[in-house]
Amino acid sequence: MNLSEIGQQVRSRRMTLGLSQAQLAAMCGLSRATVNQLENGVLADLGVSKLMVLLNLIGLSLNAGPQAAHRSALDLVTRSASVSYKSALEPLELTTALVQGKLPTDKTAQIATLLDEVPLPLIVAAVEQVSAQEKLPPKRLWKQIFKWAKQLQSPRDAWA
Repeated sequence: MNLSEIGQQVRSRRMTLGLSQAQLAAMCGLSRATVNQLENGVLADLGVSKLMVLLNLIGLSLNAGPQAAHRSALDLVTRSASVSYKSALEPLELTTALVQGKLPTDKTAQIATLLDEVPLPLIVAAVEQVSAQEKLPPKRLWKQIFKWAKQLQSPRDAWA
């Protein structure tokens, strides 16, 4: 498989996940132009480490085939976000918050931790899980996440 074919798989996966090129680029530390060139098959070279970060983020392996899905990314994300807190952010609470677009005021600290510290590939998998479970476009869920990151002033470059 060549870089052009990988680019086609990246575009397809990015669109399935409801991410814009700019959002994906920010999340994996590339420029939007690089993601655009990769997807359009005109990128001459992309280092293996950069490519691996990109593919891992969106759940593709180096051969551009889907990785095995996390058993429950949503459970892992909420558990990770709740480690330092007395009250846990439950998967249903996060799902409801994403669907309704309302930041749960009693779980703001857990959401901030999720945005700042949970591994991005796990967040991507959780968004995909909620999207499938609730039959909603992932774009709608990403909109909430990016809104919350801005509202909570997340320092993570991925949300810029």
